[in-house]
Amino acid sequence: MSSNQGLSSVTATAASATAASTTAASTAAASAVTATVIAAAIDTDAADAAPIDWDQASGLFAAERWYWVATGTDRSGPHLRPVLAIWLDGHVYSTTSPAARKSRDLTARPSAAFSGRAPDIDIVIEGSTAWITDQDHLHRVAAAYRDKYDWPVTVTADGAFDAPYGAPTAGPSPYRVYQLTPAVAYAFGTGNNFGARSTRYRFPS
Repeated sequence: MSSNQGLSSVTATAASATAASTTAASTAAASAVTATVIAAAIDTDAADAAPIDWDQASGLFAAERWYWVATGTDRSGPHLRPVLAIWLDGHVYSTTSPAARKSRDLTARPSAAFSGRAPDIDIVIEGSTAWITDQDHLHRVAAAYRDKYDWPVTVTADGAFDAPYGAPTAGPSPYRVYQLTPAVAYAFGTGNNFGARSTRYRFPS
C-alpha cells in the first residue's frame, strides 16, 4: 500500500472582508484562513477503507450530551471525570469549579482529552487548553450551553459562568470555562458501518 492510500484531506476555507475609508476614496481587503484536517484509516489490514470524514465525526461528537474529560500532571497522575461539553467553531468547551482538581490540572498542564460515544462510533479529541475570560467569547459559549442543555448560565463581570445550579459534584458557581483546541482526534468504529474505517485525524498547527 502506498503512503497516500487511506489518506484524505478536508480543507475548509473561510473568507472575511474588511473595508477602510479615507478622505479621498474607500478600499476593501479580503483575507482567507485555511485549516486542513489530515485523516488516515487506522486499520492497516483494511487498505481500501475510506477514512471517516471529519465533518461527520465532529458532527456526531457535537450531537452527544455526555462526555468524559481526562486531565493530569506529572505529579498528580491521570484524572478522569464525566462532564457536559459543547463543540463550537472547531473547539471543545467545558467548565469546572475553580476548587476542583481538574482546574488545578488544567492550570499546571494546559492539555486534556475528551471522549464521547455516538451510535456506532467512539470519538476522542486531544489537544491544548486555555481559559476563556473574554466577555464576547463567553457569551457565545453560554448561549450554546443554554441551547444544548437548557442550562441557564450567565456571564459574570470577572469572566466566569454563574448558574442557579450545576452538577451535584461540581459545587456552587462560579465556574471557569476552558477551551480545547484539537491537535489529534480518533474516530473508533464500533458498528459494521464504521468498524474497518476507524480514523486518526491530525490538525497541523
